[in-house]
Amino acid sequence: MSIPNTFPAIKPVGINGMLVQFSDKLEEPSNRAALSFCDAMRQQNWACIDEISATLASAYLRFDIQKASHEELTQDLQSLLHTQNWYEAVLPRGRRHLEIPCVFGGEHGPQLEEAATAAKLSTQDAIKDLTSVRTRVLAIGFAPGQPYLGELDDHWNIPRLTTLTREVPKGALIVAIKQLIIFTAPSPTGWRHIGQCAFDCFRPNQINPFTLRPGDEVSLRDITAKDLSHIKAKDRTGNGGAVISQIL
Repeated sequence: MSIPNTFPAIKPVGINGMLVQFSDKLEEPSNRAALSFCDAMRQQNWACIDEISATLASAYLRFDIQKASHEELTQDLQSLLHTQNWYEAVLPRGRRHLEIPCVFGGEHGPQLEEAATAAKLSTQDAIKDLTSVRTRVLAIGFAPGQPYLGELDDHWNIPRLTTLTREVPKGALIVAIKQLIIFTAPSPTGWRHIGQCAFDCFRPNQINPFTLRPGDEVSLRDITAKDLSHIKAKDRTGNGGAVISQIL
């Protein structure tokens, strides 16, 4: 871990926002710090806070300026920061592990071979590699409920595409810069489309529409295209055949 001594840093964001930044880049310790600090802020139950969310390496909060000033909130945040080393904090309780079935390659992942080559792996070794790792939901972003999963090993530090793919479908698994994303809706992307699942990350008709939460862990199970069709035909939950368990 090589976090500069200028972090953590507290910064005002607009009229009613504050950002507690733990690094200027994604690293496991900075993501751990962001997740744990967000959880600690929720436990404080400060009356002025309207929203708390974690980014890849920061904790963001939106507050009521009639209940607290930036200066007052900065003091409270500094006091909370000094209570422990957040880069080594225990991750929040209540997290889950999800094993999600996914088809790799072919028409369901047309850029798998290209991604594997960029990672200096054969196609089969790439699938084995991606199904053997247990990733963390680092943050939710870009689209409602859409998870950034990682970090993968260094050989997956492959760049984005130089041109956009016009559209990938909902449930597309894409990869770049040591991370995976499961798309929540059809969308253009500059990341490589390597697989397809039936797991629904965004369920707007439910009380909690974002299925995954930062800190949850995700692993992938390799299935066939026929298996995926069967799951889509039978599943009515949105889980897409995923096995979900609590992390103790």
